[in-house]
Amino acid sequence: MTEAPTAPVEQPPLHMRRNAFDPIPELASIRDTEGVRTVTNAFGMTVYLVTRHDDVKSVLSDHARFSNARPPGFVAPGAPQLSDDEQARARSGNLLALDPPEHQRLRRMLTPEFTIRRIKRLQPRIVAIVETQLDAMVAAGRPADLVEHFALPVPSLVICELLGVPYADRDDFQRRSARQLDLSLPIPERLELGRQGRDYMAGLVAGARSDPGDDILGMLVREHGSELTDDELVGIAGLLLLAGHETTSNMLGLGTLALLRHPDQLAAVRDDPATIGPAVEELLRWLSIVHTAVPRITTAEVEVAGTVIPPGQLVFASLPAGNRDPAFISEPDALDVRRGAAGHLAFGHGVHHCLGAPLARMELQIALPALLRRFPSLTLAEEFADVAFRSFHFIYGLKSLEVSW
Repeated sequence: MTEAPTAPVEQPPLHMRRNAFDPIPELASIRDTEGVRTVTNAFGMTVYLVTRHDDVKSVLSDHARFSNARPPGFVAPGAPQLSDDEQARARSGNLLALDPPEHQRLRRMLTPEFTIRRIKRLQPRIVAIVETQLDAMVAAGRPADLVEHFALPVPSLVICELLGVPYADRDDFQRRSARQLDLSLPIPERLELGRQGRDYMAGLVAGARSDPGDDILGMLVREHGSELTDDELVGIAGLLLLAGHETTSNMLGLGTLALLRHPDQLAAVRDDPATIGPAVEELLRWLSIVHTAVPRITTAEVEVAGTVIPPGQLVFASLPAGNRDPAFISEPDALDVRRGAAGHLAFGHGVHHCLGAPLARMELQIALPALLRRFPSLTLAEEFADVAFRSFHFIYGLKSLEVSW
């Protein structure tokens, strides 16, 4: 695959660029013309960017020709060479870095904990966590940073309880995960943060091995302890911790801002319970906070939208472009919280469809209307032009959001 020298970057690569909520027009232009184009990623590598809804689905469905695994010797520019053992440990248990059948072996162990029926058992606890954080916002006084006081702590508390992670450790893991996902940072620094995170999770795994609790780690040890290595448990827990708070927290912050910019739709979410489910799906589609699915590597020559992609090439499936495809949904650039947007790609597609989607949906369906009901006069306490977006992050969102009521 083609590589270019790394250099300091002043703006994100094309596939990550946004105008506030919207992907830049050039992304739509690619989708509306050739559909696939070679672009440069954050590390200076040439990649194939797939932009149409149906093509994105096809790529994400075909794990045989579009692999999540990395071939021997694959190193991104600027990354240090790792030994085979280090690479294996870093990938172990990380479902996003595995293909079937290994991926399916691990996922089957986790799936029972993330069924809709199981997640519904968490509803009373999520309601209590949301109310506690709303009380904390009141106590903090206005104006308040919605990200700090609400959007980040709610999903962090939920995933901490699910995994058996001490909530007192949240500042450390939130700092690590935010910097790991900041693609503007040097790769060695991000790898070191990943190592620190694995070391932390290794301590929790050791505790679960000796005294398994009622959390997911404890369940894995009790029911599958002989089938899983410690490295696999570390990888599983690390992925769930990172994905479980980063995605939902950014949806809460960005989703609230989107509703504040659409007052009539905010009122519908606040006042009409029937709107909440469709609104969450539409916000997931419209915001598409994950810029691309985890990059795939072609295992054979393949054709997408008339473009022939050789084997061994990185392929990026653009979720915002796919979710804004007029061939998928009418008036794709309009936010309409009543339509529901069934079939969106915000949780991915295929065997890697987000395991935690039922949990994320429940948290959003509880937290957004509760926030708007508690603060019916919620408003921005800063100019919209001054809102700080996280432009270089793998998961799009807000650095902070000053609100008042």
